[in-house]
Amino acid sequence: MKVASWNVNSMNVRLPHVVEWLQSHEPDVLVLQEIKQVTEKFPTDALQEIGYHSIANGQKTYNGVAVVSKIAPTDPVTELPDFEDAQKRVMACSIDDVRVIDLYVPNGSEVGSDKYAYKLGWLASLRDFLETELQRHDNLVVLGDFNIAPADDDVYDAEKWGDAILCSPLEREALEALLELGLSDVFRKFDQPEKAFSWWDYRAAGFRRNAGLRIDLILTSAAMTARCTASYVDKEPRAWERPSDHAPVVAEFEL
Repeated sequence: MKVASWNVNSMNVRLPHVVEWLQSHEPDVLVLQEIKQVTEKFPTDALQEIGYHSIANGQKTYNGVAVVSKIAPTDPVTELPDFEDAQKRVMACSIDDVRVIDLYVPNGSEVGSDKYAYKLGWLASLRDFLETELQRHDNLVVLGDFNIAPADDDVYDAEKWGDAILCSPLEREALEALLELGLSDVFRKFDQPEKAFSWWDYRAAGFRRNAGLRIDLILTSAAMTARCTASYVDKEPRAWERPSDHAPVVAEFEL
């Protein structure tokens, strides 16, 4: 089973990229973030034509998540049960006996801001939700744009970045609280190239200089971690014409 996550930064713009990537790599599941379109506008028919089912949770202009899969997803959940939020950031569903949870974690803007407080509150509610999901599902994969670089190795210049947003101690503590539930960041299960990132700023030739962050993560339950055979970033789409500022991240499992 191959699962992947990609913040596409507008499905209206990136649909051809998504179709090309699906046809080239044939993942069993691809979850998307920042689709930036209402649910009704999601290109379900175009994806069905190439053999994929899809389910979306979108809103106009901002945010939005979707799950695209070879097997039709079931039992969807589109919000954190204990967090009232108009922003569309969650899509949980089942693919056969694997529970997949697609997340677009709030950015937080800057440390100390109202948006930062919102992010920390959202992450606390997410922890409670994942604790419940882990009790219900042995095979759990949580993936998406976490907007947190887990460690200094996940930052192109940790000294320059310091404790700024995406790297602040409270954000990393919130991520660690998720891992303490029994989840693993499977990217770190394998030897990886130095300075392996999943996001590069459009500005200042960020991709060309490899001035990036690894903020797109795949977290797995113990049962799925044990079956994981590979995890990597596919940088190629970041070099395509009119790219997203994120690249797909992938994990493969022997089920």
